[in-house]
Amino acid sequence: MRITIVCVGRIKEKFYRDALGEYEKRLGKYCKFEVVEVADEMTPDKASAAEEEQIKEKEARRLLSKIREDAYVCTLEIQGKRKTSEEFAKWMEQAAVTGHSNIVFVIGGSLGLHASVRARSDLALSFSDMTFPHQLMRVILSEQIYRAFRIINKEPYHK
Repeated sequence: MRITIVCVGRIKEKFYRDALGEYEKRLGKYCKFEVVEVADEMTPDKASAAEEEQIKEKEARRLLSKIREDAYVCTLEIQGKRKTSEEFAKWMEQAAVTGHSNIVFVIGGSLGLHASVRARSDLALSFSDMTFPHQLMRVILSEQIYRAFRIINKEPYHK
């Protein structure tokens, strides 16, 4: 199975990079895992709605260019569907069984995802009504993917 996180922006803080690196190492046992970063756009203070839409559209083009045609796409969105860790593991296992061996998770920039990215999504997933820093969300998502593989393989960890 191939799992990719495609996201806007770079991780600057070492502690986030270290945490992400740890999950990349752990996930190597279960899948081919990678994080692909695309450049973010500067958002001016007091940007108009039209300016924000243009920024999201530029970021969307970059995100979509990194998603293969055969990928099963899961976008992270506040309005998305919520799953428990066990439900998430079951979803991942079902995706693999039904031929979706290339899963791409998409994390947008600070303004969220453009409609074109949401339209490409096969599943909109929400972790919370709260907003998390995008760098931290990569770590949280990676941990949940790792947890899912542990659950799928009936290995201790998730409780």
